[in-house]
Amino acid sequence: MNQSQTDYLKQNAEWYKSQLLENIMPFWLEHGLDKVNGGVYTCVDRDGTLMDTTKSVWFQGRFGYTTAYAYNHIEKNPEWLKASKSCIDFIEAHCIDTDGQMFFSVTAEGAPVRKRRYVFSDTFAAIAMAEYAKASGDMSYAKKAVDLFHNIQKMLETPGRLPAKSFIPGRSHSITMILVNVALVLKQVSDDPALDQQIKTSINIIEKYLLSEKYKCILESVTPEGELIDTCEGRVINPGHGIETAWFLMNASEVFGEPHYKDLGLKIFDWQFDWGWDKEYGGVINFRDCKGFPCQDYSQDMKFWWPQCETVIASLFAYKVSSDEKYLERYKMANEWMKKYLVDPDYPEWFGYLHRDGTVAQPAKGNLFKGPFHIPRMLTVCQILIKQILNK
Repeated sequence: MNQSQTDYLKQNAEWYKSQLLENIMPFWLEHGLDKVNGGVYTCVDRDGTLMDTTKSVWFQGRFGYTTAYAYNHIEKNPEWLKASKSCIDFIEAHCIDTDGQMFFSVTAEGAPVRKRRYVFSDTFAAIAMAEYAKASGDMSYAKKAVDLFHNIQKMLETPGRLPAKSFIPGRSHSITMILVNVALVLKQVSDDPALDQQIKTSINIIEKYLLSEKYKCILESVTPEGELIDTCEGRVINPGHGIETAWFLMNASEVFGEPHYKDLGLKIFDWQFDWGWDKEYGGVINFRDCKGFPCQDYSQDMKFWWPQCETVIASLFAYKVSSDEKYLERYKMANEWMKKYLVDPDYPEWFGYLHRDGTVAQPAKGNLFKGPFHIPRMLTVCQILIKQILNK
């Protein structure tokens, strides 16, 4: 790495820190945090105006995690720790149904609005509790996180416990990859053997069933045997999703000292980047069809915020673990595109929904799916990665 590359990384580390401390976190603490009922709102307009008081249960866990994670790695800001605790308290008081599964959305006060078949609300609550345990030193939250993890496993493994998404049996990429990350976060505060086993099981499923050598990608859903479901939905490639999986595997490689996980992560990143990077306009596109057919999803050629964030993380992670400068070049491409198109020049926080050419599709800063997670996590992770790269 030459001096100009070193300087570029240093400058961006400072920029990430300023964006986190002076832009993203203050925005959500001011406009999102519910000082009356606890927890966080995410349905906010471009300037922070609250559009809808419905609360995403995903984001109670996600913001609970993000604030504790930043507290652990960037700055011991008591406001962040207090916000994390507020979100976790709100989850425990209002977001868990009588059957032990969490809701998808609730009212401002915590009354149920909607429940879905997925357990993602539960997974994000688990990482919030684990990261808060590490930040606060209160290990009762580590136990809560592990208990919740076991309940997630039980719900997923019990036939008929969760309604099936389709009458066609299959395997899903989404929950498989999320459980790798959840278990890695929980391992910081627990030595429960189920965590290691879940990571190994999930990675085996990814490699054996979801990874397609024929199409050089990760498929979002396959048959139980790992075969292509030859429908529009079955042929979907979600480039950003696979890129996120790639850096989870690189992280697992470091935790376990397992070089095969690193190699697998790099392979997945290469394939997904090739599918996702838009050579005409730049940025990572939402969806592709593994056979080259048009995708049926209405947002197929849009550029959402989170794949850009995941690509910046994954390219830095790939450079750190491989020292291959092609990843540093990808990092620069993804980073510059992200800074040019996602950052709002007039108001705090970043845009989330762009057209293929980078123009803004809609300017709101949050909804039930976009909020304080992918962007602040990226800003935090990248500071850590750059420090590790420069120290190396």
